[in-house]
Amino acid sequence: MSAVLQVVDLRTSFFTSDGEVKAVNGISFVIHQGEALGIVGESGCGKSVTALSIMRLVPDPPGKIIGGQILFDGRDLLKLTAQEIRRVRGRDVGIVFQDPMTSLNPVLTVRRQISESLELHLGMTSQQAKQRSIDLLKTVGIPSPSERIDDYPHQFSGGMRQRVMIAIALACSPRLIIADEPTTALDVTIQAQIVDLVKKLRKELGTAVMWITHDLGIVAHLCDRVMVMYAGHIVESAPVRGLYAKPSHPYTLGLLHSIPRIDGKRHAKLVPIDGMPPDLIDPPQGCSFMPRCTFARETCENQPPELRQVGPDHFVACWVDVGAGQPSLSS
Repeated sequence: MSAVLQVVDLRTSFFTSDGEVKAVNGISFVIHQGEALGIVGESGCGKSVTALSIMRLVPDPPGKIIGGQILFDGRDLLKLTAQEIRRVRGRDVGIVFQDPMTSLNPVLTVRRQISESLELHLGMTSQQAKQRSIDLLKTVGIPSPSERIDDYPHQFSGGMRQRVMIAIALACSPRLIIADEPTTALDVTIQAQIVDLVKKLRKELGTAVMWITHDLGIVAHLCDRVMVMYAGHIVESAPVRGLYAKPSHPYTLGLLHSIPRIDGKRHAKLVPIDGMPPDLIDPPQGCSFMPRCTFARETCENQPPELRQVGPDHFVACWVDVGAGQPSLSS
């Protein structure tokens, strides 16, 4: 499969009065055509900043992309002018933000918000854009789309507003959709409907998906590969089946142990991850997860681990072989 997006050594920082916050600190990954990549991790680990960096939407100041490459179809998005990147947003790469109520413009109709990119990027007339908008609302499951097309966002439920956001992202048939925690504020029934919708659209249109979430259950249901982030770094990357079968980083283990299992014991307690994420202005010298890690060794304190391969397309940044029965220092 051809690579739609290739991120190489991306570094994004926020410059505050207290110092430089290294929100994304040298991450690299690839998304292939038709593939779904899940990005998971705690709040503040760099997931959303990665998405904003790809779209060149990091607020400047205080944020700044200070290094790396973001290659979309071989073209570095970081080298495009402001006018050129506007042609990419919406047409080639669509994004679904976390909160549709604040992302949608409350004073514009749904029709106007969908048709804007159609008229701008595809040169459609107003009537053509209207019909395409109605078709998109039908595609994402909005009942009576021809009647709802001129409604305002506040006239839709939370789940329907999120469907409208997906319709906007799909309007120009982009090659990549970035979904930044699109189901966080929705109840589980609507979550399942949104996930099933994205799976259906991905299958029918061949669109690549980058799905950012806290929910490891959604990742298992939707994604092909998963990337675990912590403190601005990638700590584990693997195919979904491989990661769930043999998690190889202590942080990944902690995430999996902190969620309920349908096949678990009825009165089994969840195991939280002790401690707090590190200060990204003054991160630890060695492994960022070391202060919270039950497997930590002296090596972890002094030297940051690099990603190493532990299985087919399975990489982990850890000095300890967590995947083995008893942890031992890896060579």
